[in-house]
Amino acid sequence: MAQLQLKKLEKTYPNGFKAVHGVDLDIRDGEFMVFVGPSGCAKSTILRMIAGLEGISGGELLIGGRVVNSLAPKQRGIAMVFQNYALYPHMKVYDNLAFGLKLAGTSKAEIDTRVREAARLLEMDHLLDRFPKQLSGGQAQRVAVGRAIVKRPEVFLFDEPLSNLDAKLRASMRVRLTELHRTLRERGQPSTVVYVTHDQVEAMTMGERICVLKDGEIQQVDTPTALYERPANVFVASFIGSPEMNIIPADVDADSRSFRIGSVALPVPQDRLPRVERLAQVNFGIRPEHITAGGHSEATVHMVEGTLRFMEHMGSEVYIHFSLGDTPLTARVPSDQLRELAGKSRGDKHLFGFQLGACHAFDKDSGLNLFL
Repeated sequence: MAQLQLKKLEKTYPNGFKAVHGVDLDIRDGEFMVFVGPSGCAKSTILRMIAGLEGISGGELLIGGRVVNSLAPKQRGIAMVFQNYALYPHMKVYDNLAFGLKLAGTSKAEIDTRVREAARLLEMDHLLDRFPKQLSGGQAQRVAVGRAIVKRPEVFLFDEPLSNLDAKLRASMRVRLTELHRTLRERGQPSTVVYVTHDQVEAMTMGERICVLKDGEIQQVDTPTALYERPANVFVASFIGSPEMNIIPADVDADSRSFRIGSVALPVPQDRLPRVERLAQVNFGIRPEHITAGGHSEATVHMVEGTLRFMEHMGSEVYIHFSLGDTPLTARVPSDQLRELAGKSRGDKHLFGFQLGACHAFDKDSGLNLFL
């Protein structure tokens, strides 16, 4: 049983700075939970509080139903993988994996069994006789993960473990770590994972649920799909997604039942009108993939003339940057829609289709999503 419960968790430093503000979070037994947010949002601080490397100023931390606020790290049933691999350079990979078990007084036979099992899981049997200086970055990170696996912890803690790897290695390690979690679960050894990253791609592809943090407070906890499609507020909407959501100040015209952005009127979806009709202004939001560059006849797509600025070719898709008056926006379209723009260049006019059924409206003051 490795359920994690954070109850009104707080962290205040001696200088009076409050880094964590009463965080409440339940992480299920065997779940892969990702903490994501910008630098300084306290995601690593919370992880270190779970590990016992940072003191807790207020609230309770429970692991498996047991309050662990005052327990030493080694008594918490956790294993942590850091951003830097922290391997012992004078020890071979086998000894790096075995070192913690030796300190714990584990028998030689058991150590050998666990080390070789971890090596097979991570496909690094052939690395056991190498020294750390003979490893690539990806191999060294696998050894660091293996060192955590051999402990057979109830909770794995990962603190931005892939940030030192190049893009290709990061992608392969994302898959490897996700598969490892599932493999352990299928073998009847489910472990709870708390994974910290500032990279939203890692968060969206790895997490079963994601906890979005800002300034030491939770903004939203949900599945990747729910966060993307139903962001709780402006911060989550702008942080999750690449390119980020177009978020534009807009007036609400109750008479014409539309959002007005300068001289442009975008009809408010009929079923959502009651949520905004009494407001004077909102922040209108729409994701780039819900703006098309081609003509449409569907009633839910509203055509608006914009001015082309520039395009980013990404292979199978294109990011089209354009403006409505002085307001810049981005559309993400399949490459085959470029034929609609044939012969056009910067400064030319073009009709863009807004799929308003997928739009959002955020309160100007609180930032909350009014369409949830």
